[in-house]
Amino acid sequence: MKVLLIEDDMTLGPGLKTGLEKAGFFTEWTTSLEAAEVMLDHASFDALLLDLSLPDGDGMSLLKRLRRARQAIPIMVVTARSHREARIEGLDEGADDYVTKPYDLDELVARLRAVVRRSFGQSSDRLRFGAFELDIKGRVVTRESIRIPLKGREIRVLSILAQRAGRWVSKADIENTIYEDGKGIESNTVETAVYALRKKLGLGAIITARGLGYMVSR
Repeated sequence: MKVLLIEDDMTLGPGLKTGLEKAGFFTEWTTSLEAAEVMLDHASFDALLLDLSLPDGDGMSLLKRLRRARQAIPIMVVTARSHREARIEGLDEGADDYVTKPYDLDELVARLRAVVRRSFGQSSDRLRFGAFELDIKGRVVTRESIRIPLKGREIRVLSILAQRAGRWVSKADIENTIYEDGKGIESNTVETAVYALRKKLGLGAIITARGLGYMVSR
């Protein structure tokens, strides 16, 4: 899962980015609204963590703009504004959750997982697709309770497909999720991961269609 963190605190930001990545979220971090707008226009994210007090404006303006543009990306407000009126405004304007600083990192991560799950219509961190089960939190794949060892990039690609089981996912969408700012993209990364996954899960586990991309069955 790929998330965008908008946080201008140069002490808090790196620690939160590290914590999110340890929890399995591929995280891009920016400190301004202007940069966030550019990143949202050029990449896809599974969720947005939004501070409100930013150097070039109020994060609430971005929240309002996205919702008025009918952007459905899950948004979690993470801010020092703890008064009741601010919480009500944030939720009424379309925030999926509102977390005040200081926060417990484990709780914030759990809330983020819940927000992302809801956006995919899921009720659990355990995703079933075909004959398999993927534990997103534990990053483990099993078939009939037998664990199938996968490497990090294989897990990332499979997670993207499993969260969208029954739907086509393009190669570009996968690349945009597993790479930061499109940097370091290798032309055969996705194909290599899919090839390895088919060897471990079976040839029919992932299907391909020219012009559409990849898909796993529900």
